Amino acid sequence: MSLANKIQKDFLPKHLAIIMDGNGRWAKLKGRLRVFGHESGTKSVKQTVETCAELGIQYLTLYAFSTENWNRPKLEVDALMRLLVSSLKKELKLLLKNNIKLQAIGNLDTLPKKAKKELFEVMEKTKDNTRMTLTLALSYGSREEIKNAVKEICHKVKNNIILLESIDESIINQHLYTQNLPDVDLLIRTSGEHRISNFLLWQIAYAELYFTNVLWPDFSKEHLYEALINYQNRERRFGKTSEQIN
Repeated sequence: MSLANKIQKDFLPKHLAIIMDGNGRWAKLKGRLRVFGHESGTKSVKQTVETCAELGIQYLTLYAFSTENWNRPKLEVDALMRLLVSSLKKELKLLLKNNIKLQAIGNLDTLPKKAKKELFEVMEKTKDNTRMTLTLALSYGSREEIKNAVKEICHKVKNNIILLESIDESIINQHLYTQNLPDVDLLIRTSGEHRISNFLLWQIAYAELYFTNVLWPDFSKEHLYEALINYQNRERRFGKTSEQIN
């Protein structure tokens, strides 16, 4: 039986998040510049997006560029921003064809003008698509997201817009970048690293974590299937006992 046939279509993660790691190391192993790895990684992005849509996953969030990534060499950052623009232009047809809505989270005002313009144009053109929501985390940092949410809530409490006693998880959720997304069910990280790297810290509170040694440019459909099968073989208890779940 193929891996695809082992997947239970009625037990898929509603929200899948991926830390796409290993582009630079992949390029280095081939004696190429890191930029070559990032370019090659776009093929894995395209295949993963298409496969998730085909399977019926409703929300896919990809960690594309963190707030810390701005500290990388300027040559690499500039290349990543150019790659973002070209990829958005190239993949618009794919998004429209597959009825996929694109959105982005993060401090988007820090993006170069051209990248931001292209991003918002594609988001506008796909805003009515309903099959799957693809979210790109760009210039994103979870601690910054939570800090901004706390500041905004404090401001509203101070001005009697929100009562202190009414603050709960739903209020906090409403002030995060991900306010229109459900919590993450499965988080995948490629390249063998076992850390979260400041990604969706609030939203992954009860997510299943899956780490693979595969470098992102080599991440294939089969690797995605393996992660999903692994997820489906786990017992998600959310603080309850196995007996309660059964």
